[in-house]
Amino acid sequence: MQVPVITLDNGTAGDIDLPEALFAAQPRADIMARVVHWQLAKRRAGTHKVKGLGEVSGTTKKPYRQKGTGNARQGSLRAPQFRGGGIVHGPVVRDHGYSLNKKVRRLGLISALSQKAAEGKLVVLDTAASAADAKTAVLAKQLKQLGWTSALVVDAQVDEGFGRGIRNLPHMHVLPTMGANVYDILNHDVLAVTRAGIAALAERLA
Repeated sequence: MQVPVITLDNGTAGDIDLPEALFAAQPRADIMARVVHWQLAKRRAGTHKVKGLGEVSGTTKKPYRQKGTGNARQGSLRAPQFRGGGIVHGPVVRDHGYSLNKKVRRLGLISALSQKAAEGKLVVLDTAASAADAKTAVLAKQLKQLGWTSALVVDAQVDEGFGRGIRNLPHMHVLPTMGANVYDILNHDVLAVTRAGIAALAERLA
């Protein structure tokens, strides 16, 4: 699978042969949905909490005697039917994450890469590096010339200057190969992978 390689200045830098097992597979929407759900579940903090009957402050005295008042029997003013009482079946601190097989996660990432390639939204960069003193404005001008409004750049190792320059640009992100994931790939319009990133992805998904 031959695709052209470009530079950040929108110049040509030859061609590269992409592994078809990673970039020409049949995308599985159901697998990608499972992986995205798994990722978002892991991101949830799970720190929301309400107090139950045994946790709210208040008296433990019985409101009134059991019989003879004509009212329903009550055992505590901290019960949920009273103002200021505890909450029934409210959220508690917990971990929302769950396990997902490595094979499913691998297939989800391959499906996301193949979908971007099929849509023509996959770009191969020669390198993703900027000078140490490069400003965000310089990088923003380069990306505008490329016509990118939302892009994820994947490199084997994130260049410090490039990472510093791109972090203030809206809808532009850079990730190392080990951090490439289905959610971020699908959440950006363009997927740009460097030559080194292609080799690292092939090694990771081998």
